[in-house]
Amino acid sequence: MTISVGDRLPEAKFFVMGPEGPQAKTTAEIFSGRKVALFAVPGAYTPTCHQKHMPGFLQRLDEIKGKGVDAVCCTAVNDAFVMDQWGKDTGAAGKVEMLADGDAEFAKATGLEIDLTGRGLGVRSKRYSMLVDDGVVKVLNIDDAPPVHDKSSAETLCSMIGDTI
Repeated sequence: MTISVGDRLPEAKFFVMGPEGPQAKTTAEIFSGRKVALFAVPGAYTPTCHQKHMPGFLQRLDEIKGKGVDAVCCTAVNDAFVMDQWGKDTGAAGKVEMLADGDAEFAKATGLEIDLTGRGLGVRSKRYSMLVDDGVVKVLNIDDAPPVHDKSSAETLCSMIGDTI
């Protein structure tokens, strides 16, 4: 079942790059006590994710944080090494928290996984954006198909944040 507005995020584990290499972080560690704008992409470096989705969040980062959001996070079903390098290559490093969901644990726990095996990509995350307040989903925007990013765009999320905070 897909997560909905008003639901608490399920407990899951992400990996982030630390000084000693990949380290695990739980959903609670990332989302408890904070307002977080989270967006998910099917894969780092894929055309829409790399050329449109991530740049939109970087362009609106100050606007999002100016609305009372403590952090902007990005997740994808990629490993921590890929997510870390993608953050560096896009200029997101140090601005957007890069959350690797390498085995799709979080995507599956939220019901936001998509099977792209037919395209050679395996199980990935749907493209979405959400506003999470202390672990509870306040806004959820899910796109219908991977190349589309209108519902999950930074612009759309930004326009909805003022209504919920």
